Amino acid sequence: MKNGLERLSRRDSIKLAAAAFAAAAIAPRLAFADEKAVAAEIKKLYGDKAMGQGRIKLDVPEIAENGLVVPIGVEVESPMTDADYVKAVHVFADGNPQPGVVSYQFTPACGKASAATRMRLAQTQNVICIAEMSNGDLFSAKANVKVTIGGCGG
Repeated sequence: MKNGLERLSRRDSIKLAAAAFAAAAIAPRLAFADEKAVAAEIKKLYGDKAMGQGRIKLDVPEIAENGLVVPIGVEVESPMTDADYVKAVHVFADGNPQPGVVSYQFTPACGKASAATRMRLAQTQNVICIAEMSNGDLFSAKANVKVTIGGCGG
């Protein structure tokens, strides 16, 4: 023993490497959400309620060279008064393991319905944003983000 750690023999190292390779080979592939999963999540929140277009500015890059840190900005047009404001904004991605990415809650005291964060995208996919207004109206916006592999367009 050296410093309390036992040194692995060559045979043990090979066995350990073989076991790790076998585990990786038989491990189930991570399941990803799809358009149906996103639609199901939206339906769970809002049923079959109609959604309008416009009012949402969804700021995501067309091409993300690093899917680990994709910036996203959301801004919803609203006077943000007691009578008319954005209640919630939900962001979904149809190619990630979970369809829901982030949700924001707003009140008239916010003054502006905008938020920004970074998200992880597993592959090229659609990013969908739903804004719920205080009067119950819904608005949606959608953008496709191409995730490249090492910035090479993969």
